[in-house]
Amino acid sequence: MAPPSRFPGCERKAQGFRCCSTLGAPGIGALPVPPSPGGLELVPAEFPSAPPDPAEEEQDGRAAAPLDKDRGASVPEKSHPRASLPTRGGGGLLYRYIIGKKGETKKRLETETRTSISIPKPGVEGEIVITGQQRSGVISARTRIDVLLDSFRKKQPFTHFLSFALNQPAIQEKFLQFKEEVLEKCSKDHGVSSSLFQNPAKLHLTLGTLVLLNEQEIQKACDLLQRCKEDFVDQITGGQPLTVEVAGVEYMNDDPAMTDVLYAKVHMKDGSDRLQMVADQLVERFVASGLMLKEWDRVKLHATVMNTLFRKDPTEERNNTMTGKSSFKERESFNGQNILKLFENFHFGEVQLDSVRLSQRFSSDASGYYATSGQLCFS
Repeated sequence: MAPPSRFPGCERKAQGFRCCSTLGAPGIGALPVPPSPGGLELVPAEFPSAPPDPAEEEQDGRAAAPLDKDRGASVPEKSHPRASLPTRGGGGLLYRYIIGKKGETKKRLETETRTSISIPKPGVEGEIVITGQQRSGVISARTRIDVLLDSFRKKQPFTHFLSFALNQPAIQEKFLQFKEEVLEKCSKDHGVSSSLFQNPAKLHLTLGTLVLLNEQEIQKACDLLQRCKEDFVDQITGGQPLTVEVAGVEYMNDDPAMTDVLYAKVHMKDGSDRLQMVADQLVERFVASGLMLKEWDRVKLHATVMNTLFRKDPTEERNNTMTGKSSFKERESFNGQNILKLFENFHFGEVQLDSVRLSQRFSSDASGYYATSGQLCFS
Protein backbone atom coordinates (compact mmCIF):
# COMPACT_ATOMS: atom_id res chain seq x y z
CA MET A 1 0.00 0.00 0.00
CA ALA A 2 1.34 3.43 -0.92
CA PRO A 3 2.32 5.60 2.04
CA PRO A 4 -0.09 8.43 2.83
CA SER A 5 0.61 11.78 1.21
CA ARG A 6 1.94 14.64 3.28
CA PHE A 7 -0.73 16.79 1.69
CA PRO A 8 -4.31 16.29 2.95
CA GLY A 9 -6.66 15.24 0.20
CA CYS A 10 -3.82 14.03 -2.02
CA GLU A 11 -3.30 10.48 -3.25
CA ARG A 12 -0.02 9.38 -4.86
CA LYS A 13 -0.07 6.99 -7.79
CA ALA A 14 2.79 4.82 -8.98
CA GLN A 15 2.80 6.25 -12.50
CA GLY A 16 2.81 9.89 -11.40
CA PHE A 17 0.26 12.34 -10.09
CA ARG A 18 -2.04 15.12 -11.16
CA CYS A 19 -2.82 18.11 -8.94
CA CYS A 20 -6.40 19.28 -9.35
CA SER A 21 -7.49 22.41 -7.55
CA THR A 22 -10.22 24.98 -7.85
CA LEU A 23 -9.22 28.56 -8.41
CA GLY A 24 -12.08 30.95 -7.82
CA ALA A 25 -12.22 34.51 -9.02
CA PRO A 26 -9.50 36.70 -7.47
CA GLY A 27 -9.80 36.94 -3.73
CA ILE A 28 -12.70 34.49 -3.58
CA GLY A 29 -12.21 30.97 -2.43
CA ALA A 30 -8.42 31.10 -2.74
CA LEU A 31 -6.94 27.99 -1.18
CA PRO A 32 -3.96 28.11 1.20
CA VAL A 33 -0.82 26.11 0.55
CA PRO A 34 -0.29 23.36 1.59
CA PRO A 35 -3.77 22.69 0.22
CA SER A 36 -6.67 21.86 2.47
CA PRO A 37 -8.85 18.76 2.00
CA GLY A 38 -10.76 19.10 -1.22
CA GLY A 39 -8.10 21.46 -2.60
CA LEU A 40 -5.27 19.75 -4.48
CA GLU A 41 -5.87 16.08 -5.27
CA LEU A 42 -3.14 13.90 -6.77
CA VAL A 43 -4.45 11.54 -9.43
CA PRO A 44 -2.81 9.90 -12.47
CA ALA A 45 -2.00 12.58 -15.03
CA GLU A 46 -2.78 12.15 -18.69
CA PHE A 47 -0.39 13.96 -21.00
CA PRO A 48 0.29 13.94 -24.74
CA SER A 49 3.23 11.90 -25.97
CA ALA A 50 5.09 15.06 -26.90
CA PRO A 51 5.41 18.54 -25.38
CA PRO A 52 2.51 20.83 -26.31
CA ASP A 53 2.70 22.70 -29.58
CA PRO A 54 3.34 26.40 -28.80
CA ALA A 55 0.93 27.33 -31.57
CA GLU A 56 -1.86 25.57 -29.71
CA GLU A 57 -1.15 27.60 -26.57
CA GLU A 58 -1.25 31.03 -28.19
CA GLN A 59 -2.76 33.46 -25.69
CA ASP A 60 -4.23 36.76 -26.86
CA GLY A 61 -1.89 36.73 -29.85
CA ARG A 62 1.11 35.62 -27.81
CA ALA A 63 2.60 32.15 -27.51
CA ALA A 64 2.85 30.48 -24.13
CA ALA A 65 6.33 29.35 -23.13
CA PRO A 66 6.77 25.57 -23.69
CA LEU A 67 8.50 23.31 -21.23
CA ASP A 68 12.27 23.76 -21.33
CA LYS A 69 14.31 20.73 -22.27
CA ASP A 70 15.92 20.53 -18.84
CA ARG A 71 12.44 20.40 -17.31
CA GLY A 72 10.96 17.65 -19.42
CA ALA A 73 13.50 15.68 -21.46
CA SER A 74 14.79 13.33 -18.77
CA VAL A 75 11.46 12.73 -17.04
CA PRO A 76 8.79 10.36 -18.39
CA GLU A 77 5.77 12.33 -19.63
CA LYS A 78 3.32 10.79 -17.18
CA SER A 79 5.39 11.66 -14.12
CA HIS A 80 4.65 15.36 -14.46
CA PRO A 81 2.26 16.82 -11.88
CA ARG A 82 -0.47 18.94 -13.35
CA ALA A 83 -2.90 21.40 -11.75
CA SER A 84 -6.22 22.24 -13.37
CA LEU A 85 -7.56 25.54 -12.08
CA PRO A 86 -11.15 26.17 -13.25
CA THR A 87 -12.36 29.77 -13.28
CA ARG A 88 -15.96 30.88 -13.03
CA GLY A 89 -16.60 33.33 -15.86
CA GLY A 90 -15.09 36.74 -16.49
CA GLY A 91 -11.89 34.95 -17.42
CA GLY A 92 -10.74 37.28 -20.19
CA LEU A 93 -9.95 40.22 -17.95
CA LEU A 94 -8.31 37.99 -15.36
CA TYR A 95 -6.36 35.96 -17.91
CA ARG A 96 -4.82 39.08 -19.46
CA TYR A 97 -3.58 40.07 -16.01
CA ILE A 98 -1.87 36.69 -15.56
CA ILE A 99 -0.36 36.81 -19.07
CA GLY A 100 0.94 40.34 -18.63
CA LYS A 101 2.35 42.74 -21.19
CA LYS A 102 3.76 40.77 -24.13
CA GLY A 103 3.34 37.62 -22.05
CA GLU A 104 6.05 38.68 -19.60
CA THR A 105 4.19 37.85 -16.37
CA LYS A 106 3.27 34.36 -17.53
CA LYS A 107 6.76 33.64 -18.82
CA ARG A 108 8.33 34.81 -15.56
CA LEU A 109 6.00 32.56 -13.56
CA GLU A 110 6.88 29.59 -15.75
CA THR A 111 10.61 30.22 -15.50
CA GLU A 112 10.69 30.80 -11.73
CA THR A 113 8.43 27.84 -10.87
CA ARG A 114 9.75 25.52 -13.63
CA THR A 115 6.24 24.94 -14.94
CA SER A 116 4.22 25.42 -18.10
CA ILE A 117 0.99 27.42 -17.74
CA SER A 118 -1.78 26.99 -20.30
CA ILE A 119 -4.48 29.69 -20.29
CA PRO A 120 -7.72 29.60 -22.33
CA LYS A 121 -7.86 31.87 -25.36
CA PRO A 122 -9.80 35.15 -25.12
CA GLY A 123 -13.54 34.55 -25.15
CA VAL A 124 -13.17 30.89 -24.23
CA GLU A 125 -14.24 29.65 -20.79
CA GLY A 126 -12.01 26.94 -19.44
CA GLU A 127 -9.31 25.92 -17.01
CA ILE A 128 -5.87 27.32 -16.38
CA VAL A 129 -3.63 24.25 -16.50
CA ILE A 130 -0.22 24.22 -14.78
CA THR A 131 2.21 21.42 -15.69
CA GLY A 132 5.63 20.89 -14.15
CA GLN A 133 8.24 18.33 -13.16
CA GLN A 134 7.86 18.83 -9.42
CA ARG A 135 4.74 19.03 -7.31
CA SER A 136 6.27 21.90 -5.32
CA GLY A 137 6.66 23.91 -8.53
CA VAL A 138 3.02 23.36 -9.51
CA ILE A 139 1.81 24.38 -6.05
CA SER A 140 4.07 27.44 -6.08
CA ALA A 141 2.72 28.55 -9.47
CA ARG A 142 -0.85 28.03 -8.30
CA THR A 143 -0.23 30.09 -5.15
CA ARG A 144 1.39 32.91 -7.09
CA ILE A 145 -1.54 33.04 -9.49
CA ASP A 146 -3.86 33.34 -6.48
CA VAL A 147 -1.76 36.27 -5.22
CA LEU A 148 -1.81 37.91 -8.67
CA LEU A 149 -5.56 37.67 -8.92
CA ASP A 150 -6.05 38.97 -5.39
CA SER A 151 -3.86 41.95 -6.30
CA PHE A 152 -5.90 42.46 -9.47
CA ARG A 153 -9.13 42.58 -7.49
CA LYS A 154 -7.77 45.17 -5.07
CA LYS A 155 -6.88 47.48 -7.96
CA GLN A 156 -10.36 47.42 -9.50
CA PRO A 157 -12.95 50.12 -8.81
CA PHE A 158 -15.89 48.71 -6.93
CA THR A 159 -18.88 47.55 -8.98
CA HIS A 160 -21.51 46.98 -6.26
CA PHE A 161 -22.21 47.97 -2.67
CA LEU A 162 -24.48 46.91 0.16
CA SER A 163 -26.92 49.69 0.97
CA PHE A 164 -29.98 50.81 2.88
CA ALA A 165 -32.17 53.06 0.73
CA LEU A 166 -33.08 56.41 2.30
CA ASN A 167 -34.93 57.80 -0.71
CA GLN A 168 -38.46 57.63 0.65
CA PRO A 169 -40.57 60.64 -0.51
CA ALA A 170 -40.68 62.31 2.93
CA ILE A 171 -36.89 62.11 3.29
CA GLN A 172 -36.36 63.45 -0.24
CA GLU A 173 -38.67 66.38 0.48
CA LYS A 174 -36.78 67.31 3.63
CA PHE A 175 -33.45 66.92 1.86
CA LEU A 176 -34.55 69.35 -0.86
CA GLN A 177 -35.61 71.78 1.87
CA PHE A 178 -32.14 71.40 3.45
CA LYS A 179 -30.48 72.09 0.10
CA GLU A 180 -32.62 75.18 -0.54
CA GLU A 181 -31.94 76.64 2.90
CA VAL A 182 -28.19 75.95 2.71
CA LEU A 183 -27.94 77.74 -0.64
CA GLU A 184 -30.05 80.61 0.67
CA LYS A 185 -28.06 81.13 3.86
CA CYS A 186 -24.55 79.89 3.02
CA SER A 187 -24.01 80.38 -0.71
CA LYS A 188 -21.44 83.11 -0.05
CA ASP A 189 -19.28 80.75 1.98
CA HIS A 190 -16.20 79.54 0.14
CA GLY A 191 -16.88 76.64 -2.21
CA VAL A 192 -20.58 76.20 -1.45
CA SER A 193 -22.67 75.59 -4.59
CA SER A 194 -25.60 73.50 -5.79
CA SER A 195 -23.22 71.04 -7.51
CA LEU A 196 -22.15 69.63 -4.12
CA PHE A 197 -25.47 68.04 -3.23
CA GLN A 198 -26.46 64.39 -3.49
CA ASN A 199 -29.16 63.27 -5.89
CA PRO A 200 -32.20 62.94 -3.57
CA ALA A 201 -33.40 59.78 -5.35
CA LYS A 202 -30.13 58.08 -4.39
CA LEU A 203 -29.92 58.97 -0.69
CA HIS A 204 -28.67 55.87 1.12
CA LEU A 205 -26.42 54.30 3.72
CA THR A 206 -23.44 52.35 2.38
CA LEU A 207 -22.35 49.33 4.44
CA GLY A 208 -19.47 48.19 2.25
CA THR A 209 -18.28 47.99 -1.36
CA LEU A 210 -17.60 44.96 -3.55
CA VAL A 211 -15.80 44.11 -6.78
CA LEU A 212 -17.99 41.54 -8.58
CA LEU A 213 -16.56 40.66 -11.97
CA ASN A 214 -19.17 38.29 -13.36
CA GLU A 215 -22.64 36.87 -12.86
CA GLN A 216 -21.34 33.98 -10.76
CA GLU A 217 -19.83 36.38 -8.23
CA ILE A 218 -23.03 38.43 -8.13
CA GLN A 219 -24.98 35.25 -7.44
CA LYS A 220 -22.55 34.29 -4.69
CA ALA A 221 -23.13 37.67 -3.04
CA CYS A 222 -26.92 37.24 -3.31
CA ASP A 223 -26.71 33.74 -1.81
CA LEU A 224 -24.57 35.03 1.06
CA LEU A 225 -27.14 37.73 1.82
CA GLN A 226 -29.81 35.06 2.23
CA ARG A 227 -27.57 32.98 4.51
CA CYS A 228 -26.97 36.08 6.64
CA LYS A 229 -30.72 36.56 6.94
CA GLU A 230 -31.10 33.03 8.29
CA ASP A 231 -27.97 33.10 10.47
CA PHE A 232 -28.40 36.39 12.34
CA VAL A 233 -30.41 39.16 10.65
CA ASP A 234 -33.83 37.70 11.47
CA GLN A 235 -32.79 37.28 15.08
CA ILE A 236 -31.62 40.90 15.37
CA THR A 237 -34.56 42.49 13.57
CA GLY A 238 -37.27 40.10 14.76
CA GLY A 239 -38.44 39.94 11.16
CA GLN A 240 -39.60 43.58 11.34
CA PRO A 241 -38.39 46.82 9.70
CA LEU A 242 -35.98 48.99 11.68
CA THR A 243 -37.25 52.50 12.42
CA VAL A 244 -34.41 54.99 12.15
CA GLU A 245 -34.17 58.75 12.49
CA VAL A 246 -32.09 60.88 10.12
CA ALA A 247 -31.14 64.06 11.93
CA GLY A 248 -28.20 66.42 12.26
CA VAL A 249 -25.16 66.91 10.06
CA GLU A 250 -21.47 66.16 10.57
CA TYR A 251 -18.28 66.41 8.52
CA MET A 252 -15.60 63.84 7.69
CA ASN A 253 -12.27 65.64 7.86
CA ASP A 254 -10.52 67.54 10.67
CA ASP A 255 -11.13 71.15 9.62
CA PRO A 256 -14.74 72.28 9.05
CA ALA A 257 -13.42 75.24 7.06
CA MET A 258 -12.01 72.72 4.54
CA THR A 259 -14.87 70.23 4.27
CA ASP A 260 -15.04 67.59 1.53
CA VAL A 261 -17.92 65.43 2.78
CA LEU A 262 -20.94 66.50 4.83
CA TYR A 263 -23.29 63.76 5.96
CA ALA A 264 -26.55 63.30 7.82
CA LYS A 265 -26.42 61.26 11.00
CA VAL A 266 -28.55 58.15 11.38
CA HIS A 267 -29.61 56.30 14.54
CA MET A 268 -32.26 53.87 15.73
CA LYS A 269 -35.34 55.65 17.03
CA ASP A 270 -35.59 53.25 19.99
CA GLY A 271 -32.00 54.01 20.99
CA SER A 272 -30.82 50.43 20.40
CA ASP A 273 -27.76 49.41 18.43
CA ARG A 274 -29.60 46.91 16.22
CA LEU A 275 -28.87 48.79 12.98
CA GLN A 276 -25.17 48.90 13.86
CA MET A 277 -25.22 45.18 14.70
CA VAL A 278 -26.78 44.26 11.36
CA ALA A 279 -24.30 46.45 9.47
CA ASP A 280 -21.21 45.19 11.31
CA GLN A 281 -22.12 41.52 11.10
CA LEU A 282 -23.00 41.72 7.40
CA VAL A 283 -19.67 43.34 6.60
CA GLU A 284 -17.83 40.83 8.79
CA ARG A 285 -19.45 37.93 6.94
CA PHE A 286 -18.75 39.40 3.49
CA VAL A 287 -15.12 40.10 4.40
CA ALA A 288 -14.72 36.53 5.63
CA SER A 289 -16.10 35.24 2.32
CA GLY A 290 -13.53 37.20 0.31
CA LEU A 291 -16.21 39.25 -1.42
CA MET A 292 -15.35 42.45 0.45
CA LEU A 293 -12.17 44.04 1.78
CA LYS A 294 -12.01 45.11 5.42
CA GLU A 295 -11.78 48.91 5.70
CA TRP A 296 -12.86 49.77 9.24
CA ASP A 297 -13.43 48.01 12.54
CA ARG A 298 -17.03 49.25 12.54
CA VAL A 299 -19.34 50.49 9.82
CA LYS A 300 -19.79 54.26 10.02
CA LEU A 301 -23.51 54.77 9.56
CA HIS A 302 -24.04 58.01 7.66
CA ALA A 303 -25.87 59.41 4.64
CA THR A 304 -23.81 61.70 2.43
CA VAL A 305 -25.66 64.92 1.56
CA MET A 306 -22.77 67.02 0.17
CA ASN A 307 -19.53 65.85 -1.43
CA THR A 308 -16.86 67.82 -3.31
CA LEU A 309 -16.37 64.91 -5.71
CA PHE A 310 -19.72 65.82 -7.24
CA ARG A 311 -18.38 69.26 -8.14
CA LYS A 312 -15.51 67.97 -10.28
CA ASP A 313 -17.62 65.63 -12.36
CA PRO A 314 -21.42 65.73 -12.38
CA THR A 315 -21.43 62.08 -13.50
CA GLU A 316 -19.21 61.03 -10.57
CA GLU A 317 -20.83 58.28 -8.54
CA ARG A 318 -22.71 59.95 -5.70
CA ASN A 319 -22.08 57.09 -3.38
CA ASN A 320 -20.68 58.69 -0.22
CA THR A 321 -17.00 58.48 0.67
CA MET A 322 -16.40 54.88 -0.39
CA THR A 323 -15.32 55.62 -3.96
CA GLY A 324 -11.94 53.90 -4.01
CA LYS A 325 -8.99 55.84 -5.36
CA SER A 326 -11.24 58.55 -6.81
CA SER A 327 -11.74 59.81 -3.24
CA PHE A 328 -8.15 61.05 -3.25
CA LYS A 329 -8.15 62.94 -6.52
CA GLU A 330 -7.79 66.70 -6.42
CA ARG A 331 -10.93 68.30 -5.05
CA GLU A 332 -12.01 71.79 -4.04
CA SER A 333 -13.09 71.85 -0.40
CA PHE A 334 -15.83 74.11 0.93
CA ASN A 335 -16.24 76.04 4.16
CA GLY A 336 -18.83 74.11 6.14
CA GLN A 337 -18.63 76.05 9.40
CA ASN A 338 -21.88 77.98 8.98
CA ILE A 339 -23.73 74.95 7.65
CA LEU A 340 -22.69 72.95 10.70
CA LYS A 341 -23.87 75.71 13.04
CA LEU A 342 -27.16 76.47 11.31
CA PHE A 343 -28.17 72.88 10.53
CA GLU A 344 -26.63 71.02 13.45
CA ASN A 345 -30.00 69.54 14.41
CA PHE A 346 -31.79 69.60 11.05
CA HIS A 347 -34.39 66.83 11.02
CA PHE A 348 -34.57 64.92 7.74
CA GLY A 349 -37.24 62.57 9.05
CA GLU A 350 -37.88 58.97 10.04
CA VAL A 351 -37.68 55.96 7.78
CA GLN A 352 -38.51 52.28 7.96
CA LEU A 353 -35.54 50.19 6.80
CA ASP A 354 -36.90 46.87 5.60
CA SER A 355 -34.11 45.49 3.39
CA VAL A 356 -30.42 45.50 2.58
CA ARG A 357 -29.75 45.82 -1.14
CA LEU A 358 -26.91 44.67 -3.32
CA SER A 359 -26.77 47.86 -5.37
CA GLN A 360 -25.07 48.29 -8.72
CA ARG A 361 -22.79 51.25 -9.13
CA PHE A 362 -23.47 53.74 -11.97
CA SER A 363 -27.05 52.57 -12.44
CA SER A 364 -30.65 53.63 -11.84
CA ASP A 365 -33.95 51.83 -11.54
CA ALA A 366 -37.43 53.18 -12.25
CA SER A 367 -37.48 55.09 -8.95
CA GLY A 368 -34.13 56.74 -9.61
CA TYR A 369 -32.36 54.63 -6.98
CA TYR A 370 -29.52 52.28 -7.86
CA ALA A 371 -30.43 49.11 -9.74
CA THR A 372 -30.67 46.18 -7.34
CA SER A 373 -28.88 42.90 -8.09
CA GLY A 374 -30.26 41.22 -4.96
CA GLN A 375 -31.64 42.01 -1.54
CA LEU A 376 -32.18 40.75 1.97
CA CYS A 377 -35.68 41.52 3.21
CA PHE A 378 -36.32 41.79 6.95
CA SER A 379 -39.93 40.62 6.80
